[in-house]
Amino acid sequence: MVGKIEASENIRSTLSLGDTNSFRLVDGIGDNLPGIYVDEFAGRRLISTSFPELLPELRDWASSLAPPVTTYWKRLDQRDRKSPDLISGTPVENSFEISEQGVRYLVSFESGYSQGIFLDQRNNRRRVRDRCQPGDTILNTFAYTGAFSVCAALAGATTTTLDLSQPYLDWARRNMELNGIDPSSQYFCKGDTFHWLQRFVRQKRRFTGIILDPPTFSRDQDGKVFQAEDHYGHLVSLATACLSPNGWLLCTTNCQCLSRTSFSRIVEAAIPSASRTCQFPMPPDFTGDQYLKSILVEI
Repeated sequence: MVGKIEASENIRSTLSLGDTNSFRLVDGIGDNLPGIYVDEFAGRRLISTSFPELLPELRDWASSLAPPVTTYWKRLDQRDRKSPDLISGTPVENSFEISEQGVRYLVSFESGYSQGIFLDQRNNRRRVRDRCQPGDTILNTFAYTGAFSVCAALAGATTTTLDLSQPYLDWARRNMELNGIDPSSQYFCKGDTFHWLQRFVRQKRRFTGIILDPPTFSRDQDGKVFQAEDHYGHLVSLATACLSPNGWLLCTTNCQCLSRTSFSRIVEAAIPSASRTCQFPMPPDFTGDQYLKSILVEI
């Protein structure tokens, strides 16, 4: 096992990721290590496994690293969403800074099941930054800690960051500040994306670009269920009604029930006026299951 991990590290060292110190180091079956994932976060590591207990070989590997590397372990279990456990090195009790293609974000191993950023969206964040320009208005739905918003704002766009969680919106503000962006120059909305999209339609508020990255499954405050395979098309239709002329949508999902072809059909059926759609692969450090589907739609 250690030899396979080292081989994965060697492969990652050959990738051109720009000014980036956080990436996927081991990607399960793609690196001949089924069920084992290792992410690098600015000199700290997170091991995630589908096994109920940490394998002794992984603990031994983490403990043998020289110089010592702070390493945490997380069990991949959507029903038991706990913060990772420290298995080696010095604990990281506060959030810390990472760099991704020159953009800075805060990450935490102590704030729950997710660490503050999804590394598999790296290339999509870059696409948003490259596409935006001063004068653009960007709506980032299901925004989590606002990474897409940061990238759009760095390019000069005015962003609206929308999420159900106030702590995540506060985290998004801190990410803005970390990159020299005044949060007061941007907008933040707390609440359900479907409700806000309907409100934006009534207000005739329009956006140059909208990012749709919903969870595969969720339930709003009224108990209404969202399942990507059943409801993504409706989400796209609502978002399209909020787009400015010649606007664009970035549609993504990690729903395992949807193939790339099926997801493309759902998105295209919801936007008959689309002039162009582009589907993108995952970043090169993600060599295993290509679960993340990403489509850019131009209206």
